[in-house]
Amino acid sequence: MALMPKRVKFRKQQRGRRKGMSLAASTLTYGEYGLKAIETAWVSDKQIEAARVAIQRKTGRAGKLWIRIFPDKPITKIAAETRMGKGKGSPVGWVAVVKKGRILFEMEGVPYDMARNAMRLSSHKLPMKTKFISRGGAA
Repeated sequence: MALMPKRVKFRKQQRGRRKGMSLAASTLTYGEYGLKAIETAWVSDKQIEAARVAIQRKTGRAGKLWIRIFPDKPITKIAAETRMGKGKGSPVGWVAVVKKGRILFEMEGVPYDMARNAMRLSSHKLPMKTKFISRGGAA
């Protein structure tokens, strides 16, 4: 099941700007280890799910995992070989806007090495550079 909002006020959104640092969710809140974005990007619902699966496969579903991003921005696309005009395309998917400094995932209840390795594997599924962080500051 794909991540998406239950309801939205408007079907289509403008693209917006992706500059600046993340104001929200820039420190660890729930777990002892986290994955922090060091670049700005749009992360699709499929990429979030792929990263989550990678983490849970590596940890053997031990410990607790928090996903700190949610895809709430609709992305539209016009059919190929369509002439200019005729309006905006129809919605095809959902993305989360992730700015620099945002915590993407948090986890606890697993050893440091396992958490680091799981986050490394999940970072390969994401479209931006990330950094492993821990509450003790060992990373």
